[in-house]
Amino acid sequence: MKIQIFGVKKCFDTKKAERYFKERKISYQFVDLTMHGLSMGELQSVKAALGFNNLVNSASKDYKKLNMDRIITASGREEMLFNNPSLYKTPIVRNGKQATVGYEPDIWASWVN
Repeated sequence: MKIQIFGVKKCFDTKKAERYFKERKISYQFVDLTMHGLSMGELQSVKAALGFNNLVNSASKDYKKLNMDRIITASGREEMLFNNPSLYKTPIVRNGKQATVGYEPDIWASWVN
C-alpha cells in the first residue's frame, strides 16, 4: 500500500489524516500543496476516482478571485485547478487508483484490510 496525502500543513483535516496513518504505523508520503501541486498524472488519477467537482473548493478565496465559476470549458477548469493548488479541497488521500477528499477514516480502514 502506497499512501499519498496531498494537503496543506495548516489544514485541520490534513493534520487529522496524517495522525490517522501515523497512529496505525502506515507509511505515507505527504505532499504540501502550497509547495508542489499534483502532477498531471496524479490529477487525472484522482479525478477519475472522485470526479472533478469533488476536488474543487468553491468556498476558497482564490475560487472567486480567479473566476472559476465563469470558466465554461472542462479543459479550462482543469487547467486552472492544475495551475492553482489553492483551489483543491484537502486533504486528498490517494492509494493507487483509489482516492478520497477530506477526512475519511472508514474508507481508509477498508484499504488496509
